[in-house]
Amino acid sequence: MGAPPTNASPGARLRAAMRDHTIVLPGAINALTARLIEQTGFEAFYLSGAVLANSVVGVPDIGLTTLTEAAAHATRCAAVTSLPAIMDADTGFGASAECAARTVEEYERAGLAGLHLEDQEFPKRCGHLPGKQLVPASEFVEKLAAAAAARRDPDFLLIARTDARGVTSYDDAVERAHAYLKAGADAIFPEALRGREEFERFARDVPAPLLANMTEFGQTPYLAVEEFTALGYKLVIFPVTLQRIAMKAVGAALRTLRENGTQRDLLDRMQTRQELYDLLGYKVDRQ
Repeated sequence: MGAPPTNASPGARLRAAMRDHTIVLPGAINALTARLIEQTGFEAFYLSGAVLANSVVGVPDIGLTTLTEAAAHATRCAAVTSLPAIMDADTGFGASAECAARTVEEYERAGLAGLHLEDQEFPKRCGHLPGKQLVPASEFVEKLAAAAAARRDPDFLLIARTDARGVTSYDDAVERAHAYLKAGADAIFPEALRGREEFERFARDVPAPLLANMTEFGQTPYLAVEEFTALGYKLVIFPVTLQRIAMKAVGAALRTLRENGTQRDLLDRMQTRQELYDLLGYKVDRQ
């Protein structure tokens, strides 16, 4: 099957690429980093709910952000690149199936290629922390069915995330995944799997498009994209990598500025004015 036409929807373009190979999605912090992800040669990018909460709103990732904030963030980031993007939709910004349906409508309107919904209770917790609670599978199935029915573009990618591995059991995660696919999910995101063998086993037990979360400092070991490809995973997200790198660098720069009273020693670590303008596509008249 050939590439989709250039005017195809973001979801159609992402699905076409997924049929051919594994897609790597770095997590953008904002619209500027979304531009940089495209400039660096990636095919798609990811928008993390944790990054929205932390970097955009300045709060923990515990369900404090709103659909309005998420959709505005998505719109800004999607508008400045040609790349398809997937965004975290947490629990659908509410407990009801109607909330999930509206989230799909707003994310499509923002120009995204897809989203993922999770089966935690609201307020949710980071998927790699203890203390999570799941909604009944039957309740989440209703939410997924409503989300699937709300799509205007049938290629908009609906990904179901299950946190069951860290709450109940691996077997429950598999059982839920099959129920979620029947309810209308296009792909499954098994959160917080514990090792390469578990990722391999899940791919055998759930023969569907799968997303792997390659976050840092969590339950999942550091596997390379090539390993996920060999295991059959179609999407690999690096949700908070850029935020972690950026914040470490900003902290070091602030300490240097406070101690030295000048930024001279930081210049070789900075993006230059011209590099910024090139990234923005800003042509300066120097006459």
